[in-house]
Amino acid sequence: MTSRYPAISADITSLFATRNTHAVEVAILQPADPFLDMAGEDLRRRIFLTESETGQTLCLRPEFTIPVCLDHISSQAGTPRRYSYLGEVFRQRREGGNEFFQAGIEDLGDRDTAEADARSVADAHALLSLVLPNRSLAITLGDQAIFEAVLAALGLPRGWRMRLARAFGSAPMLEAALADLANPPRNSQLSGDVAALVLDGDLEGLSAHIAGGMEEAGLSASAGRSPTDIARRLIEKAELRSVRLSNEAFAALKNFLAIDVPLDGAAQALESFAAGAGLSLGAALEKFAARARAIEAHGLPVGTIRYDAAFGRPLDYYTGVVFEIAAQDGERALAGGGRYDRLLTLLGAKTAIPGVGFSVWLDRIEALRETAP
Repeated sequence: MTSRYPAISADITSLFATRNTHAVEVAILQPADPFLDMAGEDLRRRIFLTESETGQTLCLRPEFTIPVCLDHISSQAGTPRRYSYLGEVFRQRREGGNEFFQAGIEDLGDRDTAEADARSVADAHALLSLVLPNRSLAITLGDQAIFEAVLAALGLPRGWRMRLARAFGSAPMLEAALADLANPPRNSQLSGDVAALVLDGDLEGLSAHIAGGMEEAGLSASAGRSPTDIARRLIEKAELRSVRLSNEAFAALKNFLAIDVPLDGAAQALESFAAGAGLSLGAALEKFAARARAIEAHGLPVGTIRYDAAFGRPLDYYTGVVFEIAAQDGERALAGGGRYDRLLTLLGAKTAIPGVGFSVWLDRIEALRETAP
C-alpha cells in the first residue's frame, strides 16, 4: 500500500482476511461496454471514457463489481469463491472528489442465496462497526425480486415490467413511469406510413422504412442506433402507451411501494399486502422470509434494520436484495450492495453463477471519523 491509502485500510484488509476472502486487484483501465450496457443510467453519466489505439472504448474503473466478475470469468476459478478488494474508483460526483477509495466483498457461486445475502449485510456491518466504533448504524433493505413479482402479479405486460424494473432505485424515474402508467400520454405525431407500421407492429417493414429515410437523408446506419433499434423502440413506446392500469391495480402498486417497516415484521407486512390485494408473490416472498431469518441469525441489531418496498439502488444489474448502511444521524450511505444473479452470464460466463456483494466509501467513513463523538 502507498501513503495515499486511507489510514483505515490496514484494519479493513485484516478484517477481509478473517472472512475467508481472496484479495484481488483489477486493472484501473477497463472495457467500457459492460458498464454502458449493464451499470445503469446514473453511473453511465458519471464514468470517464477514453479510447485505445485500436479504437476500443475504455473507461477508468468506476466501480469494482463488474471488473471483479470479469476477472473471475477469465481466471476460470471455481465457485463458491469470495473476493475482497480495496482501491480507487473514478467517477464524477456531485460532492467530493472524482477519484476516491472503495473496499468490499463479492461473494460468487453460493447457492444458499438467503445465507449469502445475510452474510453480505453482516460483513458490511462488521466493517463499518470496526472503523466507526462509536457510531450507531442504520440498515435499509429493498428487494428487486419482490418488486418484479408484484408487477407480474398485477398482470402488467412485459414492456411495462421492464420499464418499471429499470426505474427501481431512482425516485424521479419511478414517479415518471407511474405517472405515465396512470395517465398514458397520447401517441406522438408520426407520418402516415410510419404510424401504420407502428400500429401493425411490423418491425421488419418499419426498419426498412427507417433505413430508406436515413439513406435519403445521407445518414449512416452505423453512426448511431440502427434502423431496427429505432423501429423496435417506436413499437415498444406505442405498446406502452396502449396500457392503462386499472384503478384497483394502480392503488395496489402504490400501497406496496408505501410499505416501510422493521425487518422483523416485513414478511408479515408483505403477506398481508398480497392477501389484501388478491396477489400471489410465490417464491419471491419465500426467499424474502428465508433471508430475513438468516440476517437475524447473524446477530445483527434487528431493530436498526428496515425494509422499504420502494428502496432500490441505481445499478441495472441487481436482481434481488439491495441494501445500504448509513450512520443513524447521517444521510449519506457508507456502504451499499445487493444481489446480481444474471450479471456473470451477461458478462460471458458459460454457466449461471449467483452473486452478491457490497462496497464501502472510505472517504465518507474518514470524514465521520474526523467528527467522531
